[in-house]
Parts: sequence; C-alpha cells; structure tokens
Amino acid sequence: MGRYLLGFLTALILSTLAGLPAHADRPLTVFAAASTREVLEKIGTAFMAETGTPLVFSFAGTGTLARQVEAGAPADVFVSADAAWMDYVRQAGSVRAETVVEFASNALVLIGPKGSVPLTPVAGDLAERLDGHRLAMADPDTVPAGRYGKAALEVSGLWQSVSGALAPMENVRVALASVARGDTPLGLVYRTDALVEPDVAIVYEFPRDSHPPIRYLAALTATGRHPAAQAYLEFLSGPAAKEILRSFGFVADNEATPGQSITGPGPETAD
Repeated sequence: MGRYLLGFLTALILSTLAGLPAHADRPLTVFAAASTREVLEKIGTAFMAETGTPLVFSFAGTGTLARQVEAGAPADVFVSADAAWMDYVRQAGSVRAETVVEFASNALVLIGPKGSVPLTPVAGDLAERLDGHRLAMADPDTVPAGRYGKAALEVSGLWQSVSGALAPMENVRVALASVARGDTPLGLVYRTDALVEPDVAIVYEFPRDSHPPIRYLAALTATGRHPAAQAYLEFLSGPAAKEILRSFGFVADNEATPGQSITGPGPETAD
C-alpha cells in the first residue's frame, strides 16, 4: 500500500511540474524534513528577496521524501533530518554527492500539554505521567526523530518502560500535534518543534550525548536542473540563514565536508 501511495504522489508532482520551463522563472522545488517547515519558509523568503527566485516546498518525513527523490520526483534540493537518509539517496545516486552540506543541528525534548510541570527522567515518573496512555513520537523504525528518540530513551534507561506504550507517528510534526490536541499526554520531539507550538510545554530536554548528533543536511538532486539551486545551498550556510536558524532554536552548523561518506550503511528500506 505504501509503495502504491508513493508512486501516486510522485506521479502527481511530476504531472504538476512537467510543463514548467527549466529556468529561473520556474520555482525552485525543495523537498524538506517536516521539522524544518517554519525555518525554511522564513529562509526561503529571505532568499527570494535577495535573488528573486520563488520557492516551492514539500514537507514530510525524511524517509518518505528520500524515497520520492530516489523514484525521480522533480525536486531540485533535498533536505534531510539525519545523515542516514542522506547517505541512502547519495548511495542510490539520487543526489549529487559533491554538493552535500550540513547546515544545522537540533536537540530532543519530551513535551506535555501547555502548563505541564517538568518531568524527572526516571522510569517511574514517566510511567506515572503516561498513566496508561501512550508516548507520541516519530516512528523509530523509519523516521530520524524516532531513531534519535529511541537512542535517547535507551541511554537514559527509559526505553523498556515505554517501548510497549508507543504511539509511533509518520513524522515528528504529527507527534507534536497529538500532544497539542491532548490526544497523548507526552511526546518526544525536536526542541524546535516545541518552540513553534504554543499549546505544548517542554518537560525535559535530553542531554546532547544521549543520542547521535542531530544533523540537517541538504544536497542538489541528481535530476534537478534549476539554475538557482546551488545558490540556495550556499545561502543555507550563509550568515542570513544562520541568524534565522538560531532564531528558531536550531544550532547553525556547516562544517560537514561535501561529498564525504556521511554514515555507514543506509537506513532500512522496508515500508
């Protein structure tokens, strides 16, 4: 079912953009991780003001977008919320390896509904706060936020107490919305997600060393031909974008070496 849906979405995007000319008047199409929505829209506004190039964004879970890019969806730039999925599309030849750049990092937090009191990170306190309900988080099998979250829970000694009480979501923003609506009492999301949602409160922030570094990377796709795509990548690592990233709670970072092997084996590709 997932493969048919992926094929349908890719075909829909292809049919929508097929008639657009391959020059600067055509919008620059960016496929980006759901957690970057607000910040990339703000950076996009700044980029358009400077260059006159309009942008079109498609935000979703990184794994979903990576498979669309692999299938030939008409994206010019791919933005990943972790190195594993970027390495996956790089090894598939779906992005131009020499263009890969790291531009930001993030932190992980537990959230509750607005007004929630801080949480002591021990199994008993977590179980009491859940009170038989589920912990909302991105799917740890396929979504970067979920993989980071599982690692943080394991290092913190909390995984066993919650592994049977998870509400795995298709991306981190769905988990955020679940807590904001009151559907789940706790969620595990990026710190930047919590900062843009007024109906949640951060109850605990995981130490940075409790999980692999959260790395946001961008690259030109192998099929993209927009003349402003390279300028956009450079803008993401520039001073204006860094200022915007910090204003949204991201840590600006562009120290990745372009074209290097980012990780070991890529993520699992099962649906």
